[in-house]
Amino acid sequence: MKKYFFNKLKKEELESLTKRPAIDIERVFGIVKPVLDDIKTTGLKAALKYAEKFDGFDGDNIRVGDEEYLEAERNLDPKVKTALESAAKNIKTFHLKQKPSGYEIETAPGVKCSREYRAIESVGLYVPGGSAVLPSTMLMLGIPAKIAGCGRVIVCSPAKNGKINYPLLYAAKLCGVNEFYKIGGAQAVGLMAYGDTSIPRVNKIFGPGNQYVTAAKLLVSIDAGGCAIDMPAGPSEVLVIADKNANASFVASDLLSQAEHGADSQVVLVTESENSAKNISAEVEKQLELLPRKEYAAKALGNSFILITENINQAIEFSNKYAPEHLIINVEYPDKLKSKIINAGSVFLGQYSPESAGDYASGTNHSLPTYGYAKTFGGVTVESFMKTMTFQNLSKEGLKNISDTVQRLAEVEELEAHKNAISIRLK
Repeated sequence: MKKYFFNKLKKEELESLTKRPAIDIERVFGIVKPVLDDIKTTGLKAALKYAEKFDGFDGDNIRVGDEEYLEAERNLDPKVKTALESAAKNIKTFHLKQKPSGYEIETAPGVKCSREYRAIESVGLYVPGGSAVLPSTMLMLGIPAKIAGCGRVIVCSPAKNGKINYPLLYAAKLCGVNEFYKIGGAQAVGLMAYGDTSIPRVNKIFGPGNQYVTAAKLLVSIDAGGCAIDMPAGPSEVLVIADKNANASFVASDLLSQAEHGADSQVVLVTESENSAKNISAEVEKQLELLPRKEYAAKALGNSFILITENINQAIEFSNKYAPEHLIINVEYPDKLKSKIINAGSVFLGQYSPESAGDYASGTNHSLPTYGYAKTFGGVTVESFMKTMTFQNLSKEGLKNISDTVQRLAEVEELEAHKNAISIRLK
């Protein structure tokens, strides 16, 4: 990992460190858009063509059948079942608290205004299945969707040898999701966004993915015939703030837990201690050699860096500019720093709060904004699967009370029919 010193960097050099590894978005859009256009025109037929080309899918029926769910449940290791059930319980407990309630207020005598929440009717969940299959993502998306009350929840994930792996299918069952399609990549996004006669389109797509999935989500979100998306979400990332007392092996394990996601991931260490930086770097090299996915992790480390600051406040300052997906604060008194954190997807406080706890079982959601989008987006919540509506109910007296205001403003905007809608009622 490259090493930098905060106080030796010019403002523009510091700013450049907040930029993620470059993705040639124009090139990716150029690859993805024809795929989406084809699916928009010919539906499932085109989606199957690309599933065969990119996923190696062979067959016509991409929907998971009832027998496949039963097979997964019968053959899944009981210990894995228990782990999934335990994670689901914690995720559900945390997310149940998020379900919002509306309110009503009388803004003027006789003018009652209220706000209510409604679930999005039809949503699509994308679960990655490339170099690693993620049943945890199924839980993170399926549970809040069901708590929100979405009427239709579908899942897309690429199959391997015509099969979806057992943990993923069991996780889907735990979420109460039974409309599952064996398709991944941009073609899955296209199928969910545009639909087919046999597979109706969805209103909103959720879930992380590689650069092609992310590009597809962005493209369908700006197409009037497409659908909404949860957020732009690219390669995974973590920023660790460590003081001089941080355990080097703990910090190294946190950095590597993100680096192993893929070659395009990025991990950042920000520390006030040059000696800590040295010890952590040595521990990273040591632990890296023991990882089955060390090739992915090693490439990610090449995109990563260490920043040495004068103090922890400087570290927080940089972190807020970087806006990490995951922020780990491994310092002596982390709670004292909470109020200073402005931009982060999910924050892990203290030496015994590894990011992997949030990835699987602490209860918080791991579908989070990356690439600096934590400055404007939060992670997936129950509210992400809902929308709000406002209501107003005016009595005749209430209408009189605001009639002068409405009519005067309608005159200012030269909208006579707006004014007439008031005056005609008061004659």
